[in-house]
Amino acid sequence: MTAPANDSGLSRRRFIRDTAVAGAGLAALPGASAAAARPKRRTRRTVAIFGAGVGGLTAAQEMRERGFDVVVYERKALGGKSRSNTVPGSARGGRRELPGEHGLRFVPGFYHNLPDTMRRIPVAGNENGVEGNLIATRSSSFARDGGREDLVFPPDSQEASGESLFQWLNGGFTQGSNIPPQEIAYLSNRLAIFFSSSDERRLGQWEHVSWWDYLNADRRSEEYRRLLVNGVTRNFVAAKPQLASTRTIGRIFEAFAYTSMRRDGGGEFDRVLNAPTNEAWIDPWVKHLRKLGVRFRSGTVRSLALKRGRIASACVRDSKGRTRTVDADWFVCAMPGDRARSLWTPALRRADPRLDAMRTLQTAWANGIQFYLRDEVPVLHGHISYVDSPWALTSLSQAQMWEGRDFARDYGDGSVRDCLSVTLSDWDDPGILFGRPASRCTPDEISQEVWAQVKAHLEDTGRTYLPEGVLHSYHLDPAISYKPRRPGDGGVRARNDEPLMLNAVGSWSSRPEARTAIPNLFLAADYVKVDIDLATMEGANEAARAATNALLDASGSNAPRAEIRELYRPPEFEEAKRQDAERFARGEPHVLDVPEPT
Repeated sequence: MTAPANDSGLSRRRFIRDTAVAGAGLAALPGASAAAARPKRRTRRTVAIFGAGVGGLTAAQEMRERGFDVVVYERKALGGKSRSNTVPGSARGGRRELPGEHGLRFVPGFYHNLPDTMRRIPVAGNENGVEGNLIATRSSSFARDGGREDLVFPPDSQEASGESLFQWLNGGFTQGSNIPPQEIAYLSNRLAIFFSSSDERRLGQWEHVSWWDYLNADRRSEEYRRLLVNGVTRNFVAAKPQLASTRTIGRIFEAFAYTSMRRDGGGEFDRVLNAPTNEAWIDPWVKHLRKLGVRFRSGTVRSLALKRGRIASACVRDSKGRTRTVDADWFVCAMPGDRARSLWTPALRRADPRLDAMRTLQTAWANGIQFYLRDEVPVLHGHISYVDSPWALTSLSQAQMWEGRDFARDYGDGSVRDCLSVTLSDWDDPGILFGRPASRCTPDEISQEVWAQVKAHLEDTGRTYLPEGVLHSYHLDPAISYKPRRPGDGGVRARNDEPLMLNAVGSWSSRPEARTAIPNLFLAADYVKVDIDLATMEGANEAARAATNALLDASGSNAPRAEIRELYRPPEFEEAKRQDAERFARGEPHVLDVPEPT
């Protein structure tokens, strides 16, 4: 069990506001006593949401605040992939169980919609709600093995202008790497092409080119490939550059650059929570939603019944195997794409062919392992990307981030003083100890491999960060499970209950909108077509806002629409993009995109 969050205190102003919102919603429920609150004609107001990850919880909040009667069904745990978990049986002496995480958890400055939701979740002592539980890291690092220099970033670029963007990129990578200058210049040219490409070219051309091919990685040095091509895609967004769309990765590269330069009006470059995710965010969120009147039910949706072109009901099975019929006016599917596809019957796919296209969407693995340490090992005040690790590792030393908490006092058996949380974003390439991918290793082997790959990067210059005896124990994400071994199968084979959608080349056309062709079915998950175009918490939050607005339109509601903020668009590139749109329409390449000399 995850330790409950502290009771959330409310300011007088917030209490009045939240009470008013909840009261407005409750007045609209069937059976409300106030006659003035009843519409003259019945308004369809019941919503069933399937999935309680970021998308489902965001949809529940947005819809409940607008007076809808909301019930959320979740098969596993509230918070979905964004929740934290714990190590069963690890608590002693009144402490909480050791905390674990599904994977990499951070809120970069170019996230705007998710922080807005966080601000509206009350927390005692925080004027800005849960957003006040976010703290900025001081730096991030691309760590290298083999004695190579680590690249720490971002450099001091607060005053950087649009004109200095590529100079900043050139300087940062030239000073922090052994990449030949001409390759840095080539990268700058490719980024200049992308940053000034029109939306039409990005969707019509770059969506169909892999990041690997766009950066011409086959013709570049190994350092170029590892740091510039693999560094962002494998370690931060769990995607292989050979598969990932240039449109997707280029936009994220762009967003990180503008956030580093403080151009987008958002937050700090990298922000993390000041406590385990459930304590800092999910538990206060669920408590707030319950106070608003949202109800939660345990269960897995098994099927959707289509009648007269609408969803008439859903069949839900609980943990004891019992099934029941769920009736509602509106249905929101907030489950991950791989699970949502199991609901799309031939009848549903005929009703909305875009649902059928989802069958081509691919997934990748990005799961975490936590190392509990007997001593504090802060390493770096921020995320470390292990560029040369075959398993694309990224880590965060957590105790230093958890303000007001003493790890040994609050968690475990009293002997654990820190937690090195590591995310594995490549489960398919062989490791350095056993020569097998993570998906074919046992939990103990994964632990040994990850530990060895981390040490190879941190201790390659003679400094000891992880001395003998510092490791207390480890905890692998419980989403990873194992099939029983069979004779001749060549070893273990892991299964992942919670994979991540992969933004593969050409996948945009296979992703549906939040509004489906079925008038009372909406989608609120990270595979939905949204501006950020990446499987992230921000993407799920944005999709839920789009689903809310679509439901409001379909219901004829005059409630205020959910605000959706898009990624920053630098004004200095608008004219170049306009001209490029004209060139693209004529079938001409980007003006800067000239063939390389052979």
